[in-house]
Amino acid sequence: MSTLQKALVLPVKQGTFTLQSVPTPTPGPGQLLVKVHAAALNPADWLVRKYGALVEKYPTVLGEDIAGTVEAIGDGVQGFKEGDRVFSQGGFDGLHAGFQQYSLLEADITAKIPPNITFDQAATIPLGLATAALGLYTPSAPEGAKFGSARLAAPWEGDGRGKYAGKPFVVFGASSSVGQYILQLARLSGFSPIIGTASLHHTDYLKSLGATHIIDRHLPADSLRSEVGKITSKPLELIYNVVPLPDTQEIAFDLLAPSGCLVTVIPLAKAEYSKRVVRVFGDTYSPAENRVVAVSLYKALHGLLAEGAIRPNPVDVLPGGLDGIIGGLERLENNAVSGTKLVVRSQETV
Repeated sequence: MSTLQKALVLPVKQGTFTLQSVPTPTPGPGQLLVKVHAAALNPADWLVRKYGALVEKYPTVLGEDIAGTVEAIGDGVQGFKEGDRVFSQGGFDGLHAGFQQYSLLEADITAKIPPNITFDQAATIPLGLATAALGLYTPSAPEGAKFGSARLAAPWEGDGRGKYAGKPFVVFGASSSVGQYILQLARLSGFSPIIGTASLHHTDYLKSLGATHIIDRHLPADSLRSEVGKITSKPLELIYNVVPLPDTQEIAFDLLAPSGCLVTVIPLAKAEYSKRVVRVFGDTYSPAENRVVAVSLYKALHGLLAEGAIRPNPVDVLPGGLDGIIGGLERLENNAVSGTKLVVRSQETV
């Protein structure tokens, strides 16, 4: 293995991505060095480049969705061997990152890929599933915390599967990567009906993931509220909004029962709410309460994927290895991706 590797580097804040040779990292205690076979693109990647959010030190490498093979193992790591097919979520420190040919992963939040899942498929899972799961199942955050969750019992632990049978659930943005995983987790938790908003051509696929009803996302607010009312008269105690638009968040808030919880991926639109509204932070590394949930989830993921209880997103593989990322991020920024996850194969970089 070479001491140098190819990486798509962001050299300065709000700079221009460039393909460079960078050192191949060495795993420390509790870490794995992974040869990256597939890495998925996320809106966070173009947001970091355009607005300089989330990253403090430059130059850096991005890429939060990683799948590959174990190349080296750090001290204290058990349960993995060289050659294992694995996947995990990347970070924003430039070392735990997917837009390069080798990446460090933390062993406690890394899962083995079952035989029924490809590298490309596995790369669609980490950030989307983490955002879905952490928004639903993270225990109470410390007083005054910026982020939160619905604080449900996780369906992969104890008697959590099916625990919320008969309770309605609504997700705005059901066809997004996160939305697809929310539907599957809601099904595992027993919710019914499970109502999603999306473009109607996604209906059959989203129903295969757990949705019982899909409402056209293009409907005006009054019509959307009316359609939800036709499906269920029960109080909506849990709504998850994945759509990054304040107007959609307002519709979700209006539908929410007074005792319910609205989980959202965007900053809260109001300083104070008369109902419980929390913003999710889909990072498996921190804060501490996120890491606890992530460790528990990753222990269960191999089995959940093997049985088909969790299915990866549909994949759109971009040609050119790491060179394909810039064009893919432009597609994401221009809202030119729907229902699929863009993936690159890092080792195909020329």
